[in-house]
Amino acid sequence: MKIIEIKDLVKIYDDKKTVPVKAVNGINLDFEEGEFTAIVGPSGSGKTTLLNMLGGLDDPTSGEINIDGINMGGLKNKEKIDFRMRNIGFVFQAYNLIPVLTAKENVEFIMHLQGQSKKARDQRSKELLEAVGLGDRVNARPGKLSGGQQQRVAVARALASKPKFILADEPTANLDSKSTETLLDIMEHLNKEENITFIFSTHDARVVNKARRVITIEDGKIS
Repeated sequence: MKIIEIKDLVKIYDDKKTVPVKAVNGINLDFEEGEFTAIVGPSGSGKTTLLNMLGGLDDPTSGEINIDGINMGGLKNKEKIDFRMRNIGFVFQAYNLIPVLTAKENVEFIMHLQGQSKKARDQRSKELLEAVGLGDRVNARPGKLSGGQQQRVAVARALASKPKFILADEPTANLDSKSTETLLDIMEHLNKEENITFIFSTHDARVVNKARRVITIEDGKIS
């Protein structure tokens, strides 16, 4: 089932002081449910910009992004925030965990924003941390976790809202080989066993080798 449709997508950065930069230049692209896809390309190719627009973190200059038939450009800012919170999971290079919260509290945070009950938050956060191999570290704060463990908490947090898909922007960039292998195995398992859609932006050959679809972007276009 098709979950994302991108039509004639363009993003131009123009700060009036420098030459305008066309970061994304007329991309047409679809994603199906259950994909495990890597978007690759050199630095400055537009892959992170594309991911940010898919996640509603940045607005296109022109073109459309439709998620489950909903045009993201037609949503008001508050509607977009709510849609993003309920439908899209994010895993960033820098983890972005809240330092004063435990692993469990970090995973629960988005469910708290969604208004889920304490019982539901407690059960799902524990299940997710168990799923990423951190069932024994639920009460550890980020400062007490390794980089690989923090990124696994970030994956659990991304899954907490039961999103339609997960966007992972260079999720292995700060990890050693062993942590990368563990993280990718977990995400691949979740993809295959639970049909969770993952879309990566990456330079990492290890991610590319795991992907079942690879999309190459250069100069803002699919090559």
